Order: sequence, then structure tokens, then C-alpha cells
Amino acid sequence: MKQSIPLSPEHLAYAECVTQSYIVRIDQIFYYVFLWIVCLSTFFMSVWRCTISELLVNEKIRAKEVRLIGVHGEQVGIMSAREAQIKAREADLDLVMVSPNAHPPVCKIIDYGKYRYELARKEKEAKKKQKVIEVKEIRFSPNIDGNDMNTKLNNARKFLAKGNKVKLTLRFRGREMAHISSSRHIINDIADKLSDVATVDKPSKQEGRSISMVLTPIKDK
Repeated sequence: MKQSIPLSPEHLAYAECVTQSYIVRIDQIFYYVFLWIVCLSTFFMSVWRCTISELLVNEKIRAKEVRLIGVHGEQVGIMSAREAQIKAREADLDLVMVSPNAHPPVCKIIDYGKYRYELARKEKEAKKKQKVIEVKEIRFSPNIDGNDMNTKLNNARKFLAKGNKVKLTLRFRGREMAHISSSRHIINDIADKLSDVATVDKPSKQEGRSISMVLTPIKDK
């Protein structure tokens, strides 16, 4: 048997010093990663918070020159921000910068309160029109009877009619696992029965003790 060689105090001190230096380096890495995450989160939060309330209005407009649009949508012309603010006050309305990235920035004489309300209303309507597509899962067994099959097919049609995707899952248990390869046609047959309302989004594949397939509704022409 090999005997361990005792380390001298100098060797132990050196090993301890190396270990501590690695620990310090790891701590520094975690620190810089943390700072990077904080910077990214701050950036995205600032973008997310860029809402209607941050529109430049009246005295907050500091551009040297602006292109002014009048009360009735007419092009007034290019002038200093100060002149545009005076015209807005004369009309008893607000000067709002509607296109800050234009050259020069575009400002409009409007009622700021009504303008905010209209923007908020349009944003709300746009969110309502955004359709959230969900994936609804329907599970089958290889020995499913006719009544259960029809019920599940009807449920799948309802989900597809609402614009949702449907994940068909054929589950196997116990001795059924011996026939998993020869039972793949079952899920393909189910897809064929729904072919009038859906197409295959993801073809059938084995996932452990099950075979799955994803269907997507046919878009109206």
C-alpha cells in the first residue's frame, strides 16, 4: 500500500492560498453576472414603462425646432418649440410631441386629456384583438371504446373551432407498452378524422410511455 506523504506547513499554506484565490474569482464572476442581470432588467423595465404618460407636453418639449400641426390637422410649418407653445396657449390647448423621432420632431396642438384617452382606448382595443392561442391536450388509450372516442373527437373539434391547437396524446400502460410501435396508426387515424378542421402542426412522436401529435386549426380562406 502507498503511504501518504505528510505536507509541510509551507505546502499547506500555499494550498490554502490557491483555494482562497479561486473562491475570490468565483465570487467575482457571480458578482459581475449579477450586475449584468440587473442592468438588463433595468433596461427592459424602462422600455416597458415608456407609456402614454411620458409623452412630451408643453414646456417639457425642449427641441430647438418642431414641425407643427394645427388644431384641425393642417400643416402650420417648422418653427421653434417656444413659438409652437405660444400658439397652443392661444388656442387654449396643449402642445404634444406626437413623433419624437422625426426630423424635426412633429408636434400637434390638441387637447392632451382627450388625446391620452384616445390612445388608451386604441391600446385596449388592440389587446382585445390579440388572440391567445392555447394548446389543449386530449388523451386517448389504445383500447378506447367508440363512445369515448366520439366524445373526445367532439371536444377536439370545439377546441379547434375556438382557434386553439390540440395535442393528441396516446398513453400506454403496463403490457400495452409491448404494442406501442404497432399502435401508432391509432393517433394517425384520429388526425384523419379531424382533417376537415385541422392540419398536422407537429407529427406523431414517441415521448416515453406515450405518442403525441399536435394539430392546428385550418385557417379560414
